[in-house]
Amino acid sequence: MTWFAGSQRAAAVAVGLLALLPLAYVAAGLIEAGGDTVALVVRPRVGELLTNTVVLVVLGIATCTIVGAGAAWLVERTTLPGRGVWTALMVAPLAVPAFVNSFGWFSLRPSFQGLGAALTVTTLSYYPLVYLPVAAALRGSDPAHEEISRSLGTSASRTFVRVVLPQLRPALLGGGLLVGLHLLAEFGALQALRYDTFTTAIYDQYQSTFDGSAATALAGVLVLLCLVLLGGELALGRQARIARTGSGAARPALRRPVSRWFLVVLALLPVAALGVPLGTLVHWLLTSTSAGFPAGPLLSATASTLGLALGGAAVTTVLALPVAWLVVRRRGRLSTVIERSTYVGNSLPGIVVALALITAGIRWLPALYQSTAMLLTAYALLFLPRAMVTLRAAFEQAPPELDDVARSLGVRPHAVLLRVGLPLIAKGLGAGFLLVFLAVVTELTSTLLLAPIGTRTLATGFWNATSEINYGAAAPYALLMIVISAPAAYLLVRRA
Repeated sequence: MTWFAGSQRAAAVAVGLLALLPLAYVAAGLIEAGGDTVALVVRPRVGELLTNTVVLVVLGIATCTIVGAGAAWLVERTTLPGRGVWTALMVAPLAVPAFVNSFGWFSLRPSFQGLGAALTVTTLSYYPLVYLPVAAALRGSDPAHEEISRSLGTSASRTFVRVVLPQLRPALLGGGLLVGLHLLAEFGALQALRYDTFTTAIYDQYQSTFDGSAATALAGVLVLLCLVLLGGELALGRQARIARTGSGAARPALRRPVSRWFLVVLALLPVAALGVPLGTLVHWLLTSTSAGFPAGPLLSATASTLGLALGGAAVTTVLALPVAWLVVRRRGRLSTVIERSTYVGNSLPGIVVALALITAGIRWLPALYQSTAMLLTAYALLFLPRAMVTLRAAFEQAPPELDDVARSLGVRPHAVLLRVGLPLIAKGLGAGFLLVFLAVVTELTSTLLLAPIGTRTLATGFWNATSEINYGAAAPYALLMIVISAPAAYLLVRRA
């Protein structure tokens, strides 16, 4: 067992060091800038960007948590008819990229810009990241705890606060953390909606000048915001064990009646998150003179997108596995530091991650420059948190006593993971793979920089067309992205 634990620890350390590469790139840039760093950071423009970014992240996490958890409660704990259909509708927005969503709303009303617009679009795009873990936690929780509380005379509201909410805390914090990290790194949607944050400013700075010191200074502030977010989640996430060794209650939890008003509010979510962007795309296809379906470019972009998404999801999930195992099974300072390091890349813009890999590749591994391997590495750095959150939750709910029983029966340590551990975390493994797949399908900035020459994805094709205000030509690329993402979103529902 010592050898197995050591190998898992070594693999996790290697993943953690790889995840810190963008941070090392930013730190090296700050050191190289020297005394100019303070002057670059202490500017009115940086204060404006800091305010915009913090306000969006705080409000975005709050709205996504309220909407996602509220929707999960209505679907899982009320007498809402057609629960399977509602579950699919709640998860379906993951198939619509945030920049496509912003395109749909902006096309309806060109004045749709600013904080309100950014908050609306990002909430509609990212609330499923909270809905999924909370719905799974509600579905898997033991109703006996709630029944005991109610039998002792505790009101329904106090039972929720004192019994249900602690069981949901890991799911709420994990989903909120993902939302916050995505908002820190969001580029396409915010650029389209004219809402300036550190990410959009970093991209503009790199595009407008060959001197990247100002952009690196902004990235340094973004890293500090990421560390604050990670520290807050870590401080709030300390709790007692929630795994159980028994099967718990075989019966589902009691469902409460739901009013028509809640049903109407719930129905507005898929209308806003799906109906608006899809309707806009169909409108441009039918009315634009530039609309068309060039078979060759579309097929090539679709094949590239599918290949990169499958490869990126597989690589990212494999890299997240030893880290998640170490965090849950070998708790300590080392495991905590390694886990926190995997979240850093997701808070940085794709352009920073891409430039970090380009710099490292040119200096140490020039053969990897402009290769698919480097692009897949970028995807892993960007989307490790999506796999980490689901795998960590799965390991948390897998009783470690079963591992001890298997070892007492003479099963070798690596076989314990294969025969006992993996079946128990299969749903989390699949969910992590699908979440990363969805993210890679719609990834934009790092793909623009790192894709091998001649490689074009649906996301880059859509972005190039919209940059030229050619909405009719962009629509087929967006629709194909949604078509590719829809089966993954459906499988997420089935895995749940």
